[in-house]
Amino acid sequence: MLGVDYPIVQAPMGFIARAQLASAVSNAGGLGIVETSSGRLDEVREEMAVMHDLTDKPWGVNIAQMMVADPDIVGFVAHQGVKLVTTSAGDPTRYTQQLHDAGITVFHVVPSLRAAQKAVDAGVDGLVVEGGEGGGFKSTRPVATIVLLPQVCAEFDLPVIAAGGMVDGVSMAAAFALGAEGVQMGTRMVSATESPVHDNYKRLVADADATDTVVLSAHSSPAYRVMRTPFSESLEKEASVVMGRTVGIDGVLKLYFEGDLDAGFAFGGQVAGRVRDVLPVRQIIRETVSEFYEAVSGLGRFLPDTAGAP
Repeated sequence: MLGVDYPIVQAPMGFIARAQLASAVSNAGGLGIVETSSGRLDEVREEMAVMHDLTDKPWGVNIAQMMVADPDIVGFVAHQGVKLVTTSAGDPTRYTQQLHDAGITVFHVVPSLRAAQKAVDAGVDGLVVEGGEGGGFKSTRPVATIVLLPQVCAEFDLPVIAAGGMVDGVSMAAAFALGAEGVQMGTRMVSATESPVHDNYKRLVADADATDTVVLSAHSSPAYRVMRTPFSESLEKEASVVMGRTVGIDGVLKLYFEGDLDAGFAFGGQVAGRVRDVLPVRQIIRETVSEFYEAVSGLGRFLPDTAGAP
């Protein structure tokens, strides 16, 4: 459906999911995604042009609806020749029909069964089912992937990409067992060699335990799951943390690209506890696929021995 070698999608992280990382994912056989959530569409347009230079493989774009900076965002995306869009952080009825009219396949990101129903009713082509353990913007009533994924897959007959906790072949095999047909990786990809963020951010992920994330604004939408640092811990008990006000974008970017861990917070999921090394994207995808087949094949040892059975 997506035209990729492997059903491994890179998450659309704001300011990070640009040509350098997304092209590496696509060239390795997965699906790179370019973000628009930064709102800096002049920069994003240039990144899309670079994508055409760096890869001839399929890639897509994310439209994070609560951060749309252009009322004609669909026209903006369609003009770049994009054939797949993931929509998130908003009402799936807002852009789905316009995107379909432009010949674009639409997957909507959902954090709950209710949200999945709304997306299906809107006519999306597939779902990205995202558990609460993932990094980034979160629901204030998070559901873990292992619960949410089979719940959604049991209700709807649409292609599903699992997100939240996806990091390697074992987690990919688990997602497929729960009903998914693809996986999306965010924290694993932000810590990849080709990720444009500073090494301090990558090491923050690679050195973390699974308990080294905090949820900010937990009861005031949107919530955020971020990496644990003294700065993010200082905000953990705040009733509302608003990016751009409580924490300035300049501070976040200073962390991302200059490595100042006291300037802002860094998005990351609990799966950081399973990331140990900063590796090239191609190696991450190659090892994930190999481990996936190994894990699936290995489950055969639990089947009953039917030798000699009538």
